[in-house]
Amino acid sequence: MKNRNWIKKLAVVLAAALCAALGLMGCASNTVAAPEDAAPDLVAAATPDAGSGMPGFGGMMPGDESYTGEMPDGSPLVNADELFSERDLEQEPDLSEAVFLTVKSGEDLTLTQAGVYVLSGTAGNVTVIVDAADDAKVRLVLDGLDLTNEDFPCIYVKNADKVFVTTVSDSSLSVTGAFRSDGDTTTDAVIFSKDDLTLSGTAKLTISSSQHAVVSKDDLKITGGSYEITAADKGLKAKDSVRIAGGEIALSTGDDGIHAENDEDDSLGWVYLGGGALTIDAGDDGIHGEAFVQIDGGTLDIKAGEGIEGTAVQINGGEISIESWDDGVNAANKSSAYPVCFQMHGGSLTIVMGAGDTDGIDSNGNILITGGLIDITGNSSFDYNGAAQFTGGIVIVNGQELSEIPNQMMGGPGMGGGPGMGGGPGMGGGPGMGGEPGQGGGRR
Repeated sequence: MKNRNWIKKLAVVLAAALCAALGLMGCASNTVAAPEDAAPDLVAAATPDAGSGMPGFGGMMPGDESYTGEMPDGSPLVNADELFSERDLEQEPDLSEAVFLTVKSGEDLTLTQAGVYVLSGTAGNVTVIVDAADDAKVRLVLDGLDLTNEDFPCIYVKNADKVFVTTVSDSSLSVTGAFRSDGDTTTDAVIFSKDDLTLSGTAKLTISSSQHAVVSKDDLKITGGSYEITAADKGLKAKDSVRIAGGEIALSTGDDGIHAENDEDDSLGWVYLGGGALTIDAGDDGIHGEAFVQIDGGTLDIKAGEGIEGTAVQINGGEISIESWDDGVNAANKSSAYPVCFQMHGGSLTIVMGAGDTDGIDSNGNILITGGLIDITGNSSFDYNGAAQFTGGIVIVNGQELSEIPNQMMGGPGMGGGPGMGGGPGMGGGPGMGGEPGQGGGRR
């Protein structure tokens, strides 16, 4: 939980100093700052021994504010049946009335009418521009299209109702230099759309960007195809939502892998994953949805500073693996439209944390676990400001199955409450795991 990092770090320093002053044996902090230029090695921390805790440091730290928001009832945050149209899900387009175009270096293509356009050829400094009517639906079919631009998007949707980019044979799009703007519009992605955008297909699309890879100022959907995306900044970015129903997606980014944020309406800016296979290697967040992140299915393999972040994070299915050097999952208070909560109702979530000031699952609000499997390896498993309900499923921390959810506000062995302010010996609650009995709400 980033807004409490300075408290955690101060406590570690104070604890270490007190241990030295009292001459206590074995009382040492294992918190290590992450290198600035690279992620620290991921470690499988051993379960802390009972009795290793610092007296008087269990439970809430001074300055931490408790969360009093209501516990969600577990209902889906968004109805998956309403997220994708039949046309979104089409992977093999109807070409019976298509227009076939071949790109030429230095010559932009501007499309002003609704319809299906098949694009092929190899060229440089070419932008395919869609500038059609407000109700126009345009499908761009990439059939061996290879574009390399220096400073402007390869595909630029200036106006339309919706644009579909469907790849039917392997294609590649690349921007190598600093992006230039289009008047007042900051065009900062290889595929840049002011309107709804859907990616689909049966072949591979390779995207390389000096800034963002794909940006939609509305909704961004991926329903099929294969994608290899490298971006210096963000990979998939949308203002209203990023929705993924299928496809094979590999993201390597300097910032967030997937990012959704709307600074005008905080009920928007969310991420949905219902299928597909995603691999994300990100310099900051793997998946970031300001409003919420909902995962119903698919496979997800993340290596990032923070694996998943949103005001509400709900996992209903899928297989998720996270390696992180900050929080594995962070439910942070960023939107007033949703309760701050981490929810687990199905699927599997495996988190391996790096050494240092890290939390497996960190919630500024509540935690609700009704099903599924959570397996956390690291120094601090759960950190929350509100309440925790654990009514079903399996939770394993450092190889030990738990019957209640600990609350390790401090992070790491040696800091949990002994006698005084914190629960039982060591880190309170269950043996050596943090949080006094009853604090996390045992399974019922």
